[in-house]
Amino acid sequence: KDPVGFRLIIDSFTQRYIEKANQFDIIIGIESRGFIIGGALSYTLGLGFVPIRKKGKLPAEKISHEYALEYGTDTIEIHKDAIGKGTRVLLIDDLLATGGTALASAALIEKLGGTVTEMAFIVSLRRWAGIKS
Repeated sequence: KDPVGFRLIIDSFTQRYIEKANQFDIIIGIESRGFIIGGALSYTLGLGFVPIRKKGKLPAEKISHEYALEYGTDTIEIHKDAIGKGTRVLLIDDLLATGGTALASAALIEKLGGTVTEMAFIVSLRRWAGIKS
């Protein structure tokens, strides 16, 4: 809703990664706000974009990963042909809380033979809570 805030976020990430965009082959965004940030960043960096989605939302052949939440379990999925062996990934989402979804996403990427080169988030709750990551 805030165009200035959105521009500041995308510009900030672009500045962070523009000089090292060649270290990544693709950007992967975690459902769903990671799609918004990752898609815009893919455009500014000239990289492709791949989504990681909640179970049952992707149309083609996929692999899944179940992971623990504070209150149960959840499952995320990625298309089997989304990345190839050795693909270097910049993994994007809006929020890092417990890290469960980000770690599950990294596990999916690794199942396909990719490597998470870096993860980026707008907000880290650990940082806001005064906990050092």
